[in-house]
Amino acid sequence: MNTILRLLEDDSRLTPAQIALMCDKEEGDIRRMIADYEAEGIILGYKTLIDWDKTDREYVSALIEIKIAPQRDRGFDRVAEKIYNFPEVQSLYLMSGGFDLAVLIEGRTMKEVAYFVARKLAPIEDVISTATHFVLRKYKDKGVIYGPAVQDERGNIL
Repeated sequence: MNTILRLLEDDSRLTPAQIALMCDKEEGDIRRMIADYEAEGIILGYKTLIDWDKTDREYVSALIEIKIAPQRDRGFDRVAEKIYNFPEVQSLYLMSGGFDLAVLIEGRTMKEVAYFVARKLAPIEDVISTATHFVLRKYKDKGVIYGPAVQDERGNIL
C-alpha cells in the first residue's frame, strides 16, 4: 500500500500499468487498489505543481498566523471550518507553538490579501489576532525544487 501511495504522491501521472510493473503486481489489482484508496478518502485528489513565477499570472501568496480562543467541546474545529471554506484559502493547519492556525492564501495583490485578513478573517468570532507574512520567493514546495532565479544581466555600477 505505502509503495503505491508514495509512487503516486511523487508522480500522479504514473499509469496503473507502470505502477504494476514497478511493484511486480497485476495492473487490474493496482486499478482496484487505487479505486479503493479514492473511495476511502486516502487519495484526496491529484494536483499539478506549477511555477507561476515563470508565467504572466500576477499573484501573491501569504502565510497568516492566527491565534484563536478554542471553544468548549469543539476545540478549534468550528473556526477552522469557517476559514477553510473561504475560496482564497489554499491550506490550513492546526499548529503547536505561539499561534494556533496557519493559513496559506493566494490573492492577485497585497491589497487583496490585506482585505481578506481585515474583512473576512479578523472578524470571525474567537479570532484573537493575526500576523501576515508575504511569500517573496518559493525555493521548494511539496518536495519540488523550483528553478534558479532569473539572473540580472545588468552590469555592476562601481
